[in-house]
Amino acid sequence: MLVQDHKPIYKKLRWGVLGCANIAIKSVIPAIQQSETGYVLGIASRNLEKAQETADHFQIERVYSDYQALLQDPEIDAVYIPLPNHLHYEWTIKAAQYKKHVLCEKPLSLNLKEAKEMLIASQQNRVYLAEAFMYAYHPRYTKIKEIINSGDIGEIRGIHGTFTFNNASDVNNVRFQSQMGGGALYDVGCYPIHAARFLLETEPEAVTVHAFFSPQHDHVDMMASGLLEFPNGISLTFDCGMWADRRNTLQILGTEGRIEIPSAFICRSHEDSRLLVLSKGEKQKEILLPFVNQYTLQVDQFALVILTEEPPLIPTSDSVRNMHVLEACLKSAKERLRVTL
Repeated sequence: MLVQDHKPIYKKLRWGVLGCANIAIKSVIPAIQQSETGYVLGIASRNLEKAQETADHFQIERVYSDYQALLQDPEIDAVYIPLPNHLHYEWTIKAAQYKKHVLCEKPLSLNLKEAKEMLIASQQNRVYLAEAFMYAYHPRYTKIKEIINSGDIGEIRGIHGTFTFNNASDVNNVRFQSQMGGGALYDVGCYPIHAARFLLETEPEAVTVHAFFSPQHDHVDMMASGLLEFPNGISLTFDCGMWADRRNTLQILGTEGRIEIPSAFICRSHEDSRLLVLSKGEKQKEILLPFVNQYTLQVDQFALVILTEEPPLIPTSDSVRNMHVLEACLKSAKERLRVTL
């Protein structure tokens, strides 16, 4: 369905997956296998038994006992990196050096310096590097932009986003390891921050974030609330957390109405695809869009950029700018100050 409106596809992208993270097994590998543009040719893990088990389940042809071996396979075109945050930089650079296109989980890196170097490596090696913000590929965000641009809700006055869940009892989780890039801002706060930038199509001028750093969880930020100051007096207010009740919402407030997205970043069912409530004055209109797999849409668009030279929805340079904002947010939370960008 996706590729019918594009140039004909004469080959499929051959994917390799670095690691057997839950996001890979539950979401991205199935999405690639269901896509029109690619398939998973190989999977690597430092736990060979786990890699073999995953390969058997998904009927993946090739299994590697280490990541380097997968990168050395000349028949792998692109790699998906779902590794812990602190490994994104190292393995993206190495993959680029082996001329592999890279879909890397968010956040792209641990800081702006790393992100810039990852972009340079991809450019020098003529490969495509994309950050895995799957939510943006769902057609509801195209619809949201259409509503905003139509003026139907008037001028934008502010955006509020949330993304919280409670996994605090799993104290050994990589999300709770400071040196591995753990914390709520990098794990889920990146979503409302990215969404505001994506919808407003501009950059914040300053950020202020207040956070709860938990001694029980290696002092990572387990809850954070923030303010991003965009031009023209528009703000994003957001909260994110890994030790709070579950929510993932987005509200776009205009002078004449508002758009509310009850499940803004997760879309696992038709109910989640209900997604959009437009309120104007006293009237409410629910806009229903078909249920689609946003992970599959993401990998199909990734492949089309490579196979047909379609412009990317989210350029790599945008991911570098998002990392700039995220780094500033963490600095603000740690040092209790307003950070200008």
